[in-house]
Amino acid sequence: MSGKRLALAWAAVAAISTPAWGQGAEASVSAGSSTFPNRNLGQLGAQGAVSEFLKLENGVRIAGRFTINNYRFLGHEFGYGYDHSGLVFGSQGKVGMAVHQGFYDFLAYALPEGSAFRPFVCGGVGFSTFFPPGTSVSYGNGVTKFGYNYGAGVKVKVSPLFGIRLDVRDYVTGKPFDLPEARGLLHNLEVSAGFSVLF
Repeated sequence: MSGKRLALAWAAVAAISTPAWGQGAEASVSAGSSTFPNRNLGQLGAQGAVSEFLKLENGVRIAGRFTINNYRFLGHEFGYGYDHSGLVFGSQGKVGMAVHQGFYDFLAYALPEGSAFRPFVCGGVGFSTFFPPGTSVSYGNGVTKFGYNYGAGVKVKVSPLFGIRLDVRDYVTGKPFDLPEARGLLHNLEVSAGFSVLF
């Protein structure tokens, strides 16, 4: 095929495809709560006749997301989240702990790209890295668990350049530290509100 015919073929494909593709992208920052419904991480040992357990404390969360809405009703989202939580050592007290998350989500919207009000559902994969006291991100000595997440939310366009969003997500991973009696999966529930810049 000659170069001219190839160029015409690409132009035809682009012309046919353009109406089906949205052109939106957005960058957002959000803040909210981080809740651990099944916070028991496992058994520490016994204090007298009573077994003591390591537990996660609920905390606060900030997250950044970048979304590409490349179809009218579908999109892709990449994000990073930081939870400031805590570890409760049975009756021995508690200390602060950080949880870092990276995640990808596939989004399905109820209304097409360009709508001012867009409810959505989402699902994807990611990881959570737990940094208890004495560890740090710079040394890379946290405990990483991989998992999945799912949730829903709504995005509202308040101007051509700005929007707001509400998110509810459940991030599901294995429990860190491999302690005895660490039963079930860890659920980290995010409820947050955020601000978006639209492209």
